[in-house]
Amino acid sequence: MPPGITIAADAPQLSAANTGFMLICSALVMLMTPGLAFFYGGMVRVKSTLNMLMMSFISLGIVTILWVLYGFSIAFGTDHGSLFGWSSDYVGLSGIGLTELWDGYSIPVYVFAVFQLMFAIITPALISGALADRVKFTAWALFVALWATIVYFPVAHWVWGTGGWAFELGVIDFAGGTAVHINAGAAALGVILVIGKRVGFKKDPMRPHSLPLVMLGAALLWFGWFGFNAGSWLGNNDGVGAMMFLNTQVATAAAMLAWLAYEKIRHGAITTLGAASGAVAGLVAITPSGGSISPLGAIAVGAIAGLLCAMAVGLKFKFGYDDSLDVVGVHLVGGVVGSLLVGFFATGGVQSDAKGLFYGGGLEQLGKQAAGVGAVLAYSLIASAILALLVDKTIGMRVSEDEEVAGIDQVQHAETAYDFSGAGGGTAPRTAAVPGPPAQDAGKDKDAGKNKKVDA
Repeated sequence: MPPGITIAADAPQLSAANTGFMLICSALVMLMTPGLAFFYGGMVRVKSTLNMLMMSFISLGIVTILWVLYGFSIAFGTDHGSLFGWSSDYVGLSGIGLTELWDGYSIPVYVFAVFQLMFAIITPALISGALADRVKFTAWALFVALWATIVYFPVAHWVWGTGGWAFELGVIDFAGGTAVHINAGAAALGVILVIGKRVGFKKDPMRPHSLPLVMLGAALLWFGWFGFNAGSWLGNNDGVGAMMFLNTQVATAAAMLAWLAYEKIRHGAITTLGAASGAVAGLVAITPSGGSISPLGAIAVGAIAGLLCAMAVGLKFKFGYDDSLDVVGVHLVGGVVGSLLVGFFATGGVQSDAKGLFYGGGLEQLGKQAAGVGAVLAYSLIASAILALLVDKTIGMRVSEDEEVAGIDQVQHAETAYDFSGAGGGTAPRTAAVPGPPAQDAGKDKDAGKNKKVDA
């Protein structure tokens, strides 16, 4: 039989099962962005609720259009210098066949493109939590467009694109520890160093206005994260995605418990905010590592991440940077921890044969992970600070101090999250007469019971 026929027989065929699975995973990842909006929206004060929701929602609009126009081409097109991709067929997603398969897989290119689009959408939305209360919405929208173009799309190519330098080096990032979480966390730090602190930072309590919203957002994130992580294997044929699904649940549970234990020991209380934040820390840490470790390793990764992230959120008070909703403490620190722990806990028996230090692999994989972590962190931090400075010097990044104190929702959106103007009803309260004195005392004070009224 001619070699060409043999190759054709062995080539992947379109799988309806894998295609359907990936479309479901894409929808789950899309749901994470509204979940993030609720998570962040509940953590801010009432006067910033709508702005926080919109800072996530606007990414659904902006990044989607950019992805179609050129983002997918930069991230996953033909490699150029190991730094970015470009394929004319991907520009406008117009040169792709309806059933054309993603190279080496059994799903159409369009399905892969829409799955990766959801990653591109949520990553800049993650940054927004660090900037609560003080950024002009138009400036934020412009920053999202610039950041996605200059930072996210190229970094996605480094990590996941064929020919990208981190991909070729062998950096393991199953679903976005470097490309998503370190990228967003470092960007958040870069921007807040440029725009400065909120009015009242370290003086006013700035407590979350709705912890039920925070818990709802965390639950939606946890639910959607199964698509985020398990779907990143792009199929269901060999059990790796199933292992990633299991490890996602295990690490998240371990991180939540570790965070709450730290809270109890350190502060004497177990909080709902701590439970939600600990769960997110575990989700972040398992994202790069869950496809290369065992369930026992997932417990270790989650517990370590929960503890270290709980400790890290207080660093903003020590060093004086105003990370409003702890994007640096959770996403940057969690992403770094999860990425580096691959170098310790990789078993060599799941997604690849790469082994970590604890499984006889020496320091080689740890060195590769450190290279990926350091490069993405440095590039995103510097580039994001420059972009924020550029936006600030042109259209201005921050609202005025008076506007910030008055409330960014009313100033930027002409709305408020909660309207209680009609809560009291439109009629006067009913009244009831107070009983007069007993009959035997009536003669003593004939008018004692007259004209006395109380609210019913």
